[in-house]
Amino acid sequence: MNPNTEIFPLSKTKKIKGNRRLVREKVLQILYALELSENNSLQFVFDHIFNRIFKFDENFGIKTDKLLKPEEIIELEADYPIEWDNDCREFGINLLNHYLELKPLIEELTTNFSKNWEVTRIAPTDRIIIGLAIAEFLRFPEIPIKVTLNEAIELSKEFSTEKSSNFINGLLDSIKKHLLAENKIKKEGRGLIE
Repeated sequence: MNPNTEIFPLSKTKKIKGNRRLVREKVLQILYALELSENNSLQFVFDHIFNRIFKFDENFGIKTDKLLKPEEIIELEADYPIEWDNDCREFGINLLNHYLELKPLIEELTTNFSKNWEVTRIAPTDRIIIGLAIAEFLRFPEIPIKVTLNEAIELSKEFSTEKSSNFINGLLDSIKKHLLAENKIKKEGRGLIE
């Protein structure tokens, strides 16, 4: 293998434009990888996951009538790079950092409000989605509560089990009511206050 060849190459012909929903997906993937990986280097995991869309077997079974050159094979198997604007990149970094900073509180709230469930029995993906929503409730005054709840439900539909969205919605609703009663959620701007 050529030492200059990337282990996980990025496409040179295709790109994807990043948005906040994709940021949330990438932060979820980063946190999941950190939780289940022995490589606890946040920077390595961030750089590898945040900047690419993984293509798993998308080109499996493609037939061609010619032999492909090595660079054509690499391009065919390459992941798609994501083009992020500064706002999205900053949002992703802040969401990740706030989640990590708030993790003890997130675990406490999840434990207190997950009735009849031991937190260790909650799927790691669901725990992370819940934590991301709590971080958005507490640290992003410009994001409406309804947007946070909708995004959490959409993430659960995409990355978790069929029943997870109902569980996550119910748990986050209870946590939201508690945080509002404690005056810990501060939303600013028109249309952001419930």
